[in-house]
Amino acid sequence: MPDRDRPPGNGRALISFERRQFLGWIGAPALAGLLPGAAQARAVQSARLWPAREYTRVTIESSAPIVHQLLAVKNPERLVLDLEAVDITAELQQLAEKVSAADPYIQGIRLAVNRPGVTRLVLDLKAEVKPQLFSLPPVAEYGNRLVLDLYPMQAVDPLMALLEEREGAESRTDAMKPGMEKSRPMTSPTRGRRPLIVVLDPGHGGEDPGAIGKRGTYEKDIVLAVAKKLGKRIDRERNMRVLLTRDDDYFVPLQMRVAKARAVKADLFISIHADAFGNRDVRGSSVFALSERGATSAAARWLAQSENRADLIGGVNLDVGDPILARTLLDLSQTASINDSLKLGRFMLEQIGEVNALHKNYVEQAGFAVLKAPDVPSILIETAFISNPDEEKRLRDSGYQHRLADSMLEGIRRYFAQNPPLARS
Repeated sequence: MPDRDRPPGNGRALISFERRQFLGWIGAPALAGLLPGAAQARAVQSARLWPAREYTRVTIESSAPIVHQLLAVKNPERLVLDLEAVDITAELQQLAEKVSAADPYIQGIRLAVNRPGVTRLVLDLKAEVKPQLFSLPPVAEYGNRLVLDLYPMQAVDPLMALLEEREGAESRTDAMKPGMEKSRPMTSPTRGRRPLIVVLDPGHGGEDPGAIGKRGTYEKDIVLAVAKKLGKRIDRERNMRVLLTRDDDYFVPLQMRVAKARAVKADLFISIHADAFGNRDVRGSSVFALSERGATSAAARWLAQSENRADLIGGVNLDVGDPILARTLLDLSQTASINDSLKLGRFMLEQIGEVNALHKNYVEQAGFAVLKAPDVPSILIETAFISNPDEEKRLRDSGYQHRLADSMLEGIRRYFAQNPPLARS
């Protein structure tokens, strides 16, 4: 942060781009008189909190964009968020009650009128954080959103941390076995010394609920439950390890899901979803792979467009770029991965077809952003149509989720049995 943005004392101003640009050419004294609707306070329609190990998100939804200013204060660590022309509504007041003791970053939230026309939120922190503050325009059922993401100062990728933790546990177990001179990494019949790594990607999460069934079932909840059940089964396999792109109710951008799979050199990437369609009679499970040329059907193209909107709904800070990731996603040398993805998809269809009717009896293809890892065979599974009342009921059933997980595990086993991945360091 440039020195000109640092106020005297121990605070550090983090002023929004919109506000800084506006003040730069018009000046602060004229702000109240020239801001459209400045005399009328904006109503906060909703205030939400999404705590997670990876990051915690605070979302304030309002009827119009909010002029805001963020200040970081030390000793103790706090974030001060000033909201101009905002009323203290019941929704804002309840934000403090939503703070969980398990939140990795927020100790508590306080709310008060700082000065006439300015409502102040004070976030008492458990440790220093890297805040990201950005605005989102209205999309889907959401109005204007002001989003504050709190990241740890030293980012720890939960996938890498989990992998290291499990490898450490294996080493400790081997060291305890009698007759062994030293601990050895687990051997795999298909990969030598390296276990097969399967990355499971429960779709949506956090601000993005995904499809919603007639009974109020959220896609994000169903797919996370299925992914966790499948993950436990994979971890029990002697030569496999599983990693989830999210293990709780928070949003992960599509590109980050791809980046996580590549960071751990995944052997497979499986994105799990529950489809929806306007016609509630439509039913069945589907499997998709990436297409470089175009969708295999109008329905596949529509679904890919729908899933690719997740970043707009979940909320991505577009001011933060990653050139390395951008180059990765532009890599079009994916022919081999797509061929492997189609093989995996066919095994999955055969196994899932024993649990649920198939919507199509072949692997469809479309331009899904989440399947664009150039070196990882990747498929997207639509477990069922959550918009179909009968299938929604089945998706909510834990026993059915277990049967789905069993079928997916068998599809993974069959794929690896016939397509052992190349050795990697």
